[in-house]
Amino acid sequence: MFIQTEDYLIPCFNKKLFGVECLGCGFQRSVLHLLKGEFAEAFHLYPAIYTLLLFLIFIILNLKFKFKHRKKIIQVLAIVNILVIVISYIIKMNS
Repeated sequence: MFIQTEDYLIPCFNKKLFGVECLGCGFQRSVLHLLKGEFAEAFHLYPAIYTLLLFLIFIILNLKFKFKHRKKIIQVLAIVNILVIVISYIIKMNS
């Protein structure tokens, strides 16, 4: 018997309750596509997947290497992520 990982995704309660997707809708499926090597599909489902991945990698590396301008870099990466998430959400809702 083959278990589908899609069967274990957490449902979006915002979408269930209000019928509108939230800013995080598509993230879980995007990660699954990323793990399968389907990079374009991962981006299509959740465009911020790569900026979030960059942010996570920097945070992990910073735990080990303590970069000189880490606070500024973290702020910039956070702002970029927020912008990508919000802009892609607006585009998704208007299409």
